[in-house]
Amino acid sequence: MTATAVATPLPKASAQPCPDVEVVFARGTFEPPGVGGIGQSFVDAVRKQAAGRSVDVYAVNYPASTDFPTAVVGITDTANRIRATAANCPETRIVLGGFSQGAAVAGFVTSEAVPAGAAADDVPDPLPAEVADHVAAVALFGKPSPRFMEQIDTPPVEIGPLYRAKTIDLCIADDPVCANEGDGANHALYNRNGMTDRAAKFVVDRL
Repeated sequence: MTATAVATPLPKASAQPCPDVEVVFARGTFEPPGVGGIGQSFVDAVRKQAAGRSVDVYAVNYPASTDFPTAVVGITDTANRIRATAANCPETRIVLGGFSQGAAVAGFVTSEAVPAGAAADDVPDPLPAEVADHVAAVALFGKPSPRFMEQIDTPPVEIGPLYRAKTIDLCIADDPVCANEGDGANHALYNRNGMTDRAAKFVVDRL
């Protein structure tokens, strides 16, 4: 038995190939772990419109609860994932996205500096320009408005200058989270009104 074990070669670990595209998406408040319904609709649209390219998905790992200060966990996780992908798969085009609280998480990741009012020790350093170059596009759905963020005692989301031209920031006109007024039910319609398809086209045009 010993001789057989020694003579049998050990299987080699095979590294997964780098995808053409990686979507890093942060779900909205109370959505279960994963990318959420709107995130999945967006990912499906990207895959359809980017036919011929391989598209992987990374679901940002954070609580997505109404304990809003814990969103910093998502900011850190997102930044770490983007850094890792840029380092390990330099040819992969990264797509950053988020819905609702997740849109705030994704937006803060693009910031060029720690937002005013936030403790520097609590948030990661801004992504350097060489890492930002790996991010092809940013898609935000229902990003909380400055007034909403003020109500939860959080700095407003400001998209950093390295990302503004490659960001699509979608808000339904009657979505109270991003538009400050309207029916709360509208906040859940981004995967039903064509906006995830619109965002996917924006993204794929920039890959």
